[in-house]
Amino acid sequence: MLIALRAASLRLGSTVLLDQADLSIEPGERVCLVGRNGAGKSTLLRLLDGSLAPEEGRVVHDPGLKVARMVQDVPDDLAGPVFEIVARGLGSLGAVLARYHALIETAPERLDELGRLQTRLDAEDGWSLDARVAETLSRLELDGSARFEQLSGGLKRRVLLAQALVGAPDLLLLDEPTNHLDISSIQWLEGFLRSLNIAVVFVTHDRAFLRAVATRILELDRGWLTSWPGDYDNYLRRKAERAHAEAQENALFDKRLAQEEVWIRKGIEARRTRNQGRVERLKQMRREFAERRNALGKASMQIAEGERSGKRVVEVRDLHYAVGGRTLVRRFTATVQRGDKIGLIGPNGVGKTTLIRLLLGQLAPTSGEVIEGSNLQIAFFDQLRGGLDENRSVVDNLGEGKDTVEVGGQRKHVMGYLQDFLFTPDRARSPVRSLSGGERNRLLLARLFARPSNLLVLDEPTNDLDVETLELLEELLIDYSGTVLLVSHDRAFLDNVVSRSFVFEGEGRVGDYVGGYSDWLRQAPVARDRPAVPATAAGRPETPAGASAPRPAAGPGLSGKERKELDELPARIDALEAQLAGLAQRLSDPAVYADKTYAGRLRAEAEAAQQALDLALSRWELLEARR
Repeated sequence: MLIALRAASLRLGSTVLLDQADLSIEPGERVCLVGRNGAGKSTLLRLLDGSLAPEEGRVVHDPGLKVARMVQDVPDDLAGPVFEIVARGLGSLGAVLARYHALIETAPERLDELGRLQTRLDAEDGWSLDARVAETLSRLELDGSARFEQLSGGLKRRVLLAQALVGAPDLLLLDEPTNHLDISSIQWLEGFLRSLNIAVVFVTHDRAFLRAVATRILELDRGWLTSWPGDYDNYLRRKAERAHAEAQENALFDKRLAQEEVWIRKGIEARRTRNQGRVERLKQMRREFAERRNALGKASMQIAEGERSGKRVVEVRDLHYAVGGRTLVRRFTATVQRGDKIGLIGPNGVGKTTLIRLLLGQLAPTSGEVIEGSNLQIAFFDQLRGGLDENRSVVDNLGEGKDTVEVGGQRKHVMGYLQDFLFTPDRARSPVRSLSGGERNRLLLARLFARPSNLLVLDEPTNDLDVETLELLEELLIDYSGTVLLVSHDRAFLDNVVSRSFVFEGEGRVGDYVGGYSDWLRQAPVARDRPAVPATAAGRPETPAGASAPRPAAGPGLSGKERKELDELPARIDALEAQLAGLAQRLSDPAVYADKTYAGRLRAEAEAAQQALDLALSRWELLEARR
């Protein structure tokens, strides 16, 4: 055991965040913490890293335990060379090391200060830390001389991950690590976390990421912590069974309470004495009912649909767009029909939002033709982000001075409409600045869906939303009779919602595929058909952990030996995938970690099998492309 909570309790005002919670984290585990927005997941991470203490109970851990936490949001004021940012994870001596490197780069003539810094580094073995920073930068494919403030959002989060890892922690805490990452970066992070030989506790609402990384699921619900061994689908099944049992138990309790209430009022009218034991039981039942923490309700969102648009929403012919000498869209031809649900897939910065603006006529193409359909009523999710007044209440931001909104042909009071989006009356009167990320996104969706539309444009709507709200949003978009243009890096969300995919395949090429993300992978399995991967700060393409770098293509044609190898590779890939699945199932059993040697051997086997699978896939892609 690395760290544990023992009967820990914590409240925030009248809200119970933890109620006599017990938890143990074992070495090598990868635990996913799930729960509704506002349930206290980030607070639990703070308990584990020691920055917060429980009101009751205690936190126990191994002597000398090192814990590192990567926060949910990238700090706005963080700036400087990447080496310096990462070195801060080593404490005061890391700051000395960062200062030494900064002087070497910018002011080598300041020999006196350099001498003092070098003397301290010599005395405290600071050069070993220098090697550790360099190794961490190399492992995460980061350029130490790059400026942090000039990096993309995905690379900034990778730098913060390096800062957390450089101190060689035993336990790594990650709060929504996939937020604002593109798919290639998320897949890189999946492989990297699986390669680590440390315990990881992470919060995520990305179901594909959860399935790929977690060996155990921990649910925080109304202050209760429940551990669910096994995979995510097993968790969903067992959670539904528990919710059904809880509902039946509550219904039986409520029936008995109602019967006792009838007895206390009617059953003793003709008697002078009461059954005091029964009276006391009734009082106890009343207390239990008053203290019951009922399951949180589900959002009941609906979209205000406008008049039907024309059958053709937009048509583009030979569309070309370039800016600053860079081609973002090259000779793209497509027709968007009424009712299409289209997902735009590609790395950050590749031009997905630009393509949307071209389709909507907000940008003029360099060449080509854009033909807009008739009677379009557009609701744009991204445009609403900057429209929230941080100092006004949730109600005022939605109603804008009105008491009602009209949705689906019916007028609803603003407060009632907000309750459909899980805002309690107290929360609805709170200023926007006090909202969590998930609550803020629910407010944006509430504003969006109150506007009549027949074309919804959603630019990354899933960030910070809990799984229940995500699933409801999926149902709404599937049932929406209008047209949807969706930018998202949530692979499960794309698979469940979209019927077509516009995929950025590099050098401005945009492919038009039937189905979602997984459908596109099946239609374009060759490496050259995968989305363009953004370069790292050092100018190299990102490569998943454990995978070999792409090999240059050989000449055309295959030898007889290579054809035989290509025929045998699918069976080998299937065998390796089955081996990995078996190892993952064994590693998901908490009992495995009672024997640290055995658990370590299993993880080593899994890492070796993953590397072999990556190599086999890379070889298959090369030979298939040449064939």
